[in-house]
Amino acid sequence: MRVSPKKSLGQHFLVDENILGVIGRLAALAAADVALEVGPGLGVLTRYLSDRVAHVHAVELDISLEVPLREQLGSRNNVDLMFGDALALDLAHLEPRPTKLVSNLPYNIATPLLVESLEGIPTLDRWCVMVQREVADRFFATPRTKAYGAVSVLVQLKTRKVGFHPVPPTVFRPRPRVDSALVAFERVDGPSLERIRPVVDAAFSHRRKTLANSVALSGLAPRADAEAALAEIGRPPGTRAEELRPEEFVALAEALV
Repeated sequence: MRVSPKKSLGQHFLVDENILGVIGRLAALAAADVALEVGPGLGVLTRYLSDRVAHVHAVELDISLEVPLREQLGSRNNVDLMFGDALALDLAHLEPRPTKLVSNLPYNIATPLLVESLEGIPTLDRWCVMVQREVADRFFATPRTKAYGAVSVLVQLKTRKVGFHPVPPTVFRPRPRVDSALVAFERVDGPSLERIRPVVDAAFSHRRKTLANSVALSGLAPRADAEAALAEIGRPPGTRAEELRPEEFVALAEALV
């Protein structure tokens, strides 16, 4: 059954099976794993995962893909297909609980889904995701670089990078106009993001302004309070968000309380 990708959903189906071995290696797949796949598309990766792990939860927004997905999976009985918006579903309470997120993530939800999964799916211990190269570069960008932003801080506070692999447009149908990358990272002991995330989001909400001004404009705290908190962590009042290391945002959030 031939399926036409939907431009409105940003669909780029994974079709080159040569990349699957790289995914398996970076994901460190094991027989006991429970994989969560968001955006299975035509099921090429879904089938590969189901043959190597105990269980797969595959979440697809496009209901029109149900028939080709089931054809791809055949008689495999360790895959749960769910149709809906992954950002709206309660993925934390899937049974069995997912231990790894392994996905060719839809471009339009990659960043919010990943950030939400850091604490929203506490049973995950490893991520291996295919995303636009520009997005992949943001996850572990360093301070004072153009790519460094809120997602960099949040991802680095909860995980560490364990793998990276560039992916050319030729592995997808249709071919995207941008390069992609596989990036793998695993959970580490880190602080709760409940109080930190609002500060991080506010700090980066106006990149051209100082951190204190950005926090004030976001309504999180008055500029004077933000400047006082910066002073408490040893930073001058004119500091910009991209200058702070991830751990400094933890201290800043504590100082703002």
